Amino acid sequence: MNKVELVGRLTKDPEVKLTSNQTQFCNFTVAVDRRFKDANGQRQADFINCVAWRQTAVFIQKYFRKGNRIGLVGSIQTRSYDDQNGQKKFITEVVIDEAEFVESSGSVPVDPYRQEPVAPPMQSFNPPAADSIAASAPTAPNMQIDAPTMGGFDEGQSGELPFEI
Repeated sequence: MNKVELVGRLTKDPEVKLTSNQTQFCNFTVAVDRRFKDANGQRQADFINCVAWRQTAVFIQKYFRKGNRIGLVGSIQTRSYDDQNGQKKFITEVVIDEAEFVESSGSVPVDPYRQEPVAPPMQSFNPPAADSIAASAPTAPNMQIDAPTMGGFDEGQSGELPFEI
């Protein structure tokens, strides 16, 4: 499995460029703090090279600036090329699949594909594994609440609810 998750700060404003085939891409570096402080009590950072393609690249350029915290999901990729002097150069970078807001800037996040506001993420439910203790725990019975039997509140009727929320 090759999966990378990063949270860091952009080291410069992202800039979208085009390949010779007119494909949009964006190279950028993210400063990611290490978990531990050094002997002087200072927190060190790793500077990780990233590349995003197409709509993800445009999304990053449009909504993020130097110093902004950004959440990224992608995979590590290595490649090599020969420079002008015939020397082989190796590059390791994270190819970004997803980018997301980590801190609030007061603006509403926008879906890069639909160009419309993004709804807050829903919590997903993963049932426990069949052989776990949680799987054998008792559960509440399925209950159906019929609103009209709880005081005659009909859909479309105004006024107070017949129960507390």
